[in-house]
Amino acid sequence: MDNRVNVTFLLIDGYVELHKYRYLYFMIMLTVYILIICSNSTIVYLIWNHQNLHEPMYIFIAALLINSVLFSTATYPKLLIDFLSEQQIISYLGCLVQGYVYYTLASSEFLLLAAMSYDRYVSICKPLQYQTIMTKTNVNVLLVVAWLVPTCQGAVLFVFNAKIKLCAFTLKGIICNSTFQTLHCERSTVLNVGGLVVLTNVMICPTIFVLFTYTRIFIIAYRSCREVRRKAAQTCLPHLIVLINFSSLTIYDVLLLRMTEFPKIVRFIMTLQMLMYHPLLNPIIYGLKMKEIYKHLKIFFRKMF
Repeated sequence: MDNRVNVTFLLIDGYVELHKYRYLYFMIMLTVYILIICSNSTIVYLIWNHQNLHEPMYIFIAALLINSVLFSTATYPKLLIDFLSEQQIISYLGCLVQGYVYYTLASSEFLLLAAMSYDRYVSICKPLQYQTIMTKTNVNVLLVVAWLVPTCQGAVLFVFNAKIKLCAFTLKGIICNSTFQTLHCERSTVLNVGGLVVLTNVMICPTIFVLFTYTRIFIIAYRSCREVRRKAAQTCLPHLIVLINFSSLTIYDVLLLRMTEFPKIVRFIMTLQMLMYHPLLNPIIYGLKMKEIYKHLKIFFRKMF
């Protein structure tokens, strides 16, 4: 195998006993992927189809669920192919593209959660101004920003990654996440600084903003009547659960690059959790905990069965 081929293709070496459990892995991941698509798409359909769900809060939830489907689609088809392949490889460009899409959508998740927290803050803390602040135009602007900012920032990092020379060609993982940078011949200062800037913009700042707004909401709700407290708990707790879950998985992904001695089995299990747990959790949380969505969901399943 010549140097040109070595540079073009990377060996994926993160699977555990794939030769023994390949068909089990395939069936489990295929089932999960179908569940992710069906569950998320069902709630998006309900929000789109019912006029009383055409409110900012539900629109942001639909955007979050669409994000989950796209996030899964960026990784699952390649995993399913790898499970049945004799050799698990990915092209250099393909790995860059997968990592770009993976991190762009993950970043959008934080910005969408921040937009949702702002919507809840205005709804509970400034109810008289809600209609004038959360207009259709402002909602659209928040959605565009949530997807456009990570797309542009990720594109810059994509270009820098594409220009860096590789000295290793074995990926210690099953997807092209932060472990890809361990293949570089040397750590790039520009890439490290750029990554820190992106991390601050799309994870740290949105998370601080969410915690700040929800703190304000709970303080005001605590001082208000029982109905306000109930409304705050009903609409804010699902968002907080999703934020805590996704933040924990993202922190693991950030640490993965710096803790090179992670046991292979731990890397494998944690990566599967990132790919399976969160996209499945979102429709469960919002489908069962949001009263209006749950009501339409029950009617939908009654008609189906």
